[in-house]
Amino acid sequence: MISYIKGAITFKNPTYIIVEAGGIGYQVHVSLYTYAKIEKLEQVKILTYFHVKEDSQTLYGFAEDIERNLFIHLISVSGIGPNTARLLLSGMTAEEARAAIIHEDVNAFKKVKGIGPKTAKRLILDLKDKLVKESGDLPISFTPVNNTLRDEALSALVALGFNKIQVQKVLNKSLKEQPNIDKVETLIKVALKQLS
Repeated sequence: MISYIKGAITFKNPTYIIVEAGGIGYQVHVSLYTYAKIEKLEQVKILTYFHVKEDSQTLYGFAEDIERNLFIHLISVSGIGPNTARLLLSGMTAEEARAAIIHEDVNAFKKVKGIGPKTAKRLILDLKDKLVKESGDLPISFTPVNNTLRDEALSALVALGFNKIQVQKVLNKSLKEQPNIDKVETLIKVALKQLS
């Protein structure tokens, strides 16, 4: 398995780049998200996934680990090949896709070409439990305001040394019980009472 390639980008376009390392030019297929991250770079360390089929060997590249991990999860789903996974990760960020799967948001996938409602439901069915287990996120839907509050409170409490998964559970519970919390400070205070 080739974990990453570090070298000079000798060619780039929105679908693939060529990275020269040790005198060899590697063609690495990328999502639009990764392309946007590396577009202005001349040197790169790109995380990779090496996909082998009987008639082809293809390298896929990622700017961040979260995107590579989600790509590996996506291609484990029946009917989702590497190109469909890359298309999905071009249409939405890895964080957006993870959130859509965890919160069972079929409509979020409408903006991705090639992902219909059936495929979206299959993704959710196959991956939701794996992603929840991996990240500790709990499948509770929030308004956008609550999501921002929750994220800011989570960062602050993790920075204070609390366990991320435990904090997420407490924040989810607090927002469910008191949906009208509208200040980060208030949410942190409520959570601290339950954490200490």
